[in-house]
Amino acid sequence: MDRLRRLTARDHELLSWLAEHYVLATAQIAAAQFPSLRAARLRLAVLSALQAVTRFVDVTSGDRQYLYTLGPLGAVLYPTQYNDPLRADGREPRSNVERTERIIGSRKLGHLIGTNQLFIDLHAYARTDPNARVHRWWSEQHATAVYAGVPAAADGPSIRPDGHGIWEAGGRQVGFFLEHDNGTETIGTVLRKLQAYDRLTAHGGPHYPVLLRVPGRRREQHLLDVLAGTRLAIPVATGIHQEHPAGPAWTLTHDPGLRRWLHELPSDHGPDHPITNPHRYSDSSAGTQ
Repeated sequence: MDRLRRLTARDHELLSWLAEHYVLATAQIAAAQFPSLRAARLRLAVLSALQAVTRFVDVTSGDRQYLYTLGPLGAVLYPTQYNDPLRADGREPRSNVERTERIIGSRKLGHLIGTNQLFIDLHAYARTDPNARVHRWWSEQHATAVYAGVPAAADGPSIRPDGHGIWEAGGRQVGFFLEHDNGTETIGTVLRKLQAYDRLTAHGGPHYPVLLRVPGRRREQHLLDVLAGTRLAIPVATGIHQEHPAGPAWTLTHDPGLRRWLHELPSDHGPDHPITNPHRYSDSSAGTQ
């Protein structure tokens, strides 16, 4: 009980993130929640001692910073179905240690960190702007599960976004699906993914932009060239990993002459229908477009 009383609201927010999104780096946690890296390190050391989080050294990036997952106490407070980054339907781990080992050993570890970075950047931006807010941050497995049973899935593969979010800034609210592209997928694979989003919209789902976030300009230009001649009902926007996602980082494939802020992208929550558009976002306090 004493350990529970020592947890703050900020600690609980972090634990809920780790329950759904598996892993976050020290620098990511600092940017999203703390005034400085030093403050983050001090608090994370306390959370580690309380067994709220488990930490291990990142050997994939070369900077050897700590990465954090749920600890035994965190797993009790935030039991989760997101136990294996590779298999949503995999056997439930026997312990929190096994869950952590699956994350550490996952070939998707780097991809998870990269995907989470976009949302961390948005949370960090919202700390500097009282009118900005991340309303929703769903993991790949969460978003995939929500849309797996909609009518659009009967006509072909359902969507499997790397992440889904709803962002508010500049008086606008924008939903989006994220495809974190490391340049390893073929253009054909990218097109098949976009066709799944098109089917979702055509069957009464949300009309959200798909963000293709790529490692560099060359990959981005290649995608823009190919998608310029592709008919899609959904808006698609490209962006670069290194650019801040809240800012003028996005190029709409159907209008590539201007780089737009995230909140300027076209977006519609879609019809209010529990079958075709489950978990439709609604917030009467903010304008939806």
